[in-house]
This record gives sequence, structure tokens and C-alpha cells, in this order.
Amino acid sequence: MACSCCSAPSPAPNNTPPRWRRALWLAFMVNAGFFAVEIIIGVMAGSAALQADALDFFGDAANYAISLSVTGMALVWRSRAALLKGVTMLAFACWVLGNTVWHAWSGTLPQAETMGLVGALALAANGGVAWMFWRFRDGDANMRSVWICTRNDAIGNLVVLLAAIGVFGTGTGWPDVAVAAIMGILGLHGGWQIICHARRESRDNELGGSALAFPSAQ
Repeated sequence: MACSCCSAPSPAPNNTPPRWRRALWLAFMVNAGFFAVEIIIGVMAGSAALQADALDFFGDAANYAISLSVTGMALVWRSRAALLKGVTMLAFACWVLGNTVWHAWSGTLPQAETMGLVGALALAANGGVAWMFWRFRDGDANMRSVWICTRNDAIGNLVVLLAAIGVFGTGTGWPDVAVAAIMGILGLHGGWQIICHARRESRDNELGGSALAFPSAQ
């Protein structure tokens, strides 16, 4: 399976700007807070899409914490952190798809008004976070992984709003199920992108180290 990150630009040198760390801290607090809100309301409203979005907030909060822990470290550690985040995204995506199947089987009818309100608030929050990380989207694998996660979140929030409109208009839970499935697929694709980029970055770093250790004969 091909991924666009395999041709990503070379990572920036290890000179982490202070604004990157500040952006990570703010993003961590926003995502942790919205996870708590969405998981509670999602269960109460019976919405698979909101629960999928809540789990995505949790995964991103954990990813931001990992990014904070490796900020300023050597490139190899940042690449490993990005690889861990990619695997985490894949795992969460699999859970979302499984939960979606369960909701489809049980025929749950979510509360459209609640979905719309929470989805709009989440979109505003993730839109602000995405704006903060826009300038870092072409950085190393760790920075790029944060941008991909945030971008996917904003797209997911927008689709949740569409699902709320669909549930309200049709009186069925199928729009909610469809959106949760789309979010799960987005998670799979985003996780694969991050893993691909991190592996390429680690491989290039190892090759560079080998060249330094064994210089060619003149």
C-alpha cells in the first residue's frame, strides 16, 4: 500500500523551536478535555461517530504527550516516537471499526441534536489546533505525524456534523454508522502514513550513521 509520506522532505535539524513545545502543550490540554467530554456524551447519546471522535481525541492527547517527551532529543528517538504513534493510530482505528459494526448490528438511533452541538465545538477546537501546527507540517516525522493527526481530527469533526444532519433528516442511525466507518478508515490511512515516514526517516538516519562510521576510501 503506497503512502505519500514516503517521499516527504528531509527532516529539519534538531533545533526545536519554543513555539513547537507551547503548541504541543496547548493541543494536549484541548484533546484531553474533549476526550472526556465526547466519550461521556457519545455514550449517553448513543453515537458511534462521537465515540470514534472521542477515542481519536484520546489517541491524540497520548501522541502529544509522547511528542513532548522526545522534543529536543536526537532524530532517531523522534522517529521512534512517530512510529509508536502510527501503531497507536492503527490500533484505535481497528477499535473504531469494531465499535461501528456493533452499532450497526444493534440498530442504535443516536441523538442528532447532541451530535451536532458537540461536533461543532470539537471542530472549532481542532480547527484552532490545526492552525497552530500548519507551520510545522513539513518538519521531521514526529512533527508531520502531529500535523496528520490534527488534520484528520478536523476532517472527522466536520463529517460528524454531516452525520448529525443525516440522522436528523432520515430518522435512522445509518449516517452515524457510515461516518464512524469513514473515521476508522481515515485512522488506518493516517497511521500507515506516519509509520511509512518514520521508517524511512529511521532508515536514512541509519544509512547516514553507517557512512560516517565507514568513510569511503580516497
